[in-house]
Amino acid sequence: MAGEGQTAPRAMDEPVGLLAGAGRLPFMVAEGVKRAGRKLAIVGFRGSVEMGLQVLADRFSTVGVTRLSTVIRLFRRWGVHRAVMVGRVAKDTMYSPARLLQMFPDWRSARIWYLKLRKDRRDLHVLTAVADELAGEGIELISSVHYCTEHLAHEGQMTRTAPDPRALADAEFGWRIARRSADLDIGQAVAVKERDIIAVEAMEGTDRMIQRTGAICRGGGWTLIKVARHNQDMRFDVPTIGPDTIRRLSLCGGACLVVEAGRTIIVDKPQTLALADSLGIPVLGMKDV
Repeated sequence: MAGEGQTAPRAMDEPVGLLAGAGRLPFMVAEGVKRAGRKLAIVGFRGSVEMGLQVLADRFSTVGVTRLSTVIRLFRRWGVHRAVMVGRVAKDTMYSPARLLQMFPDWRSARIWYLKLRKDRRDLHVLTAVADELAGEGIELISSVHYCTEHLAHEGQMTRTAPDPRALADAEFGWRIARRSADLDIGQAVAVKERDIIAVEAMEGTDRMIQRTGAICRGGGWTLIKVARHNQDMRFDVPTIGPDTIRRLSLCGGACLVVEAGRTIIVDKPQTLALADSLGIPVLGMKDV
């Protein structure tokens, strides 16, 4: 029997599953899996996953986002018992006029959507239902940061560039508003200037919310605060920022970025923080007091 904190030899021989959407994060997880000496079996969401990810995989296939039965069948065929689910799937496709043709669900996805989720289809409930369905088939979803913990935000000032007193005051004021918004499942980010709330993130996501804030606050000098929910399930949907976030902040007048320490992934952390310094944007990690 393996000791505490160790992985049994048999488990080490099993591939780690990766259910992948768009973006850099699936690559970071895949690279972490390979550094750990594990085999990697990837199922990518068709229309979202970047095909370059295939190079890192020992097994690879793509599926439609509403074809959960196919995901389970592939993972079971490949011997996957533990998996990570990361990457973006654009929500706006779910509301397009052609969604029924593009995303016609299999029986398992339809049962979850129309029976289990008929009263509450918010993100957390959808993802939890998917995780439960996988668990029922012997496939455990593990924390999405398990293989990339070095990219988590840490507490305090993470850039050489320091925030000015006004940004710090806005960060402290906006923190509780962002926390409340996240826990109400509205959005996980707010934009603040001089203790006025300029914008609250909604379905459009953080990047578009930054652009919206820039259009409203043309004078710039505002602070973005992004948090996790109190009940954030680290198996999926972990708050994430990256170089695109920093560039958009700079273009749209953002003066400071505040994220939740220990619960926010910074994509390619050293490079992203270096970019923030080059653009004069301080990045801070905060926690609840």
